[in-house]
Amino acid sequence: MKTVATVLAAVSLCFAGAAAAEPVKQRVVVLTDIENEPDDSESMVRLLLYSSEIDIEAIVATTSVHMKNRVAPETLRAIITAYGQVQPNLLQHEAGFPTAKALQDRVTQGVPLYGMTGVGKGKDSPGSDRIITLLDTADDRPLWVSVWGGANTLAQALYRIRETRSPAEVKRLVAKLRVYTISDQDDSGIWMRKTFPDLFYIVSPGGYGNATWSGIMHVEPGFDNTEISNAWLAANIQQGHGPLGAMYPDVAYGMEGDTPSFLALIPNGLSVPEHPEWGGWGGRYELYVPKVADTDPKGFNGGMAIEQEPRPIWSNAVDTYTPFAANAFGRAMRPAEKSATGYKTTVWRWRPDFQNDFAARMDWTIKSYAEANHPPVVALGQPDRITVKSGEKFTLSAAGSRDPDGDNLSYLWFHYPEGGSFKTPIAIAGAENIYAVPVVAPTVTKTETAHFIVKVTDKGSPALTRYARVIVTITPQ
Repeated sequence: MKTVATVLAAVSLCFAGAAAAEPVKQRVVVLTDIENEPDDSESMVRLLLYSSEIDIEAIVATTSVHMKNRVAPETLRAIITAYGQVQPNLLQHEAGFPTAKALQDRVTQGVPLYGMTGVGKGKDSPGSDRIITLLDTADDRPLWVSVWGGANTLAQALYRIRETRSPAEVKRLVAKLRVYTISDQDDSGIWMRKTFPDLFYIVSPGGYGNATWSGIMHVEPGFDNTEISNAWLAANIQQGHGPLGAMYPDVAYGMEGDTPSFLALIPNGLSVPEHPEWGGWGGRYELYVPKVADTDPKGFNGGMAIEQEPRPIWSNAVDTYTPFAANAFGRAMRPAEKSATGYKTTVWRWRPDFQNDFAARMDWTIKSYAEANHPPVVALGQPDRITVKSGEKFTLSAAGSRDPDGDNLSYLWFHYPEGGSFKTPIAIAGAENIYAVPVVAPTVTKTETAHFIVKVTDKGSPALTRYARVIVTITPQ
């Protein structure tokens, strides 16, 4: 006979939901003008710490407007060698970290020519050949190209495909590509956007100061920017963190300007790579035709010409963000008194979380499992897609969330207005920091969507965060 406790436990499990299904690893090719300045090396150190969760299929040394006539694969190899020294320790914490040899085999290079001078007949390179081979691979997953410098190696691959394949085959292969470029650092980007109008392309054209990606290093007045300080980097990444941390150079012009190009590929429950408009660690982007006048055309971009975009691209979007602050007494969290609005806000609003995540993974390179912290596992007590009517009260729950280290968990539910079609903020009906919260659906005159995020953070050191997103469809009465 079942005891009351057994029955209650079974009921609890029915309503607790389950952790999300294992996310699909994203395939990625990196194009990097490494040795132009230190930030590519910084981003490479971080990327390797996520090589268990992202399939790095090629790392291509390229040129850019800042380094026009040479490539530096030797620096990539040196960083990977350091990674190889810590890879066995990383495997104590998470399966799937590739060997250094496997990564060394994926290092290649483009031609040491600038921009479109490196695109055309006879301009093939090991890098462009590698991209074509990866596109031809029988793999249903999209191929993300993360462009940290110039994009001409990708442009050459597309040029070659156009010259040697049927129009139907060109269309099929282009449809497999997802491109994120850190602004335009040669003139091949606009050529690709003109020549291949169906190419999925995320970019902030124009001056770097107006770029979404610069939110990773942006110092926002009136907010705590500690986690991008040189002292934080020294203590948490560079010093006392083994051979890979020792490869992370000091900041020269800006910290990790290239990292936003792959942050959205890290499975964290928040970022959905196929939906840049939903927002995540890599920022938020909308599909439209930006005007040249809105791209900071007089700002620094290395001397790149800025042309009018010929068709919609994924580009800068605006978030308004009000952080929550810790309370010394009573309710653990309260909305801060200051808000921020802008393109860069779409990245830096998540920065404490992804910087702590980076620091924890750097700890993994030198610490045992018992000594280090690991992220919580978020589960939902309802589906991640629900439909409600105007005025209806409903509950959002993260019941069943857990922490692998046994740490206590904090919860924070909030409406992300910019992610859905309903842009007016929807308040949580009570304390936001409970695992299950009530919400009253607003009155709508047409069907709308509202995105709600639960942020689950452990109390380990450094504190680590994972998320779940619930998309609520609201229909009129």
